[in-house]
Amino acid sequence: MKNKLTMLLATLLTLGAQAQDATKNEATASVMRSNGKIYVVVAVVLTILFGLIAYIIRLDRKITKLEKEG
Repeated sequence: MKNKLTMLLATLLTLGAQAQDATKNEATASVMRSNGKIYVVVAVVLTILFGLIAYIIRLDRKITKLEKEG
């Protein structure tokens, strides 16, 4: 379990660093902010991220159940 949390934390930190690099382009960011599209992008990214996390948790529970049976 500790290894999984470490991997998840490393992934989130990597995504955060990539997001920081993306915001360096202020011209694009300000245009998206003024049009309100940045919120759509953030919502889509968060939806995908939460979906992947939920999928991994579900898969882990199924694998744990199979390991206990066998």
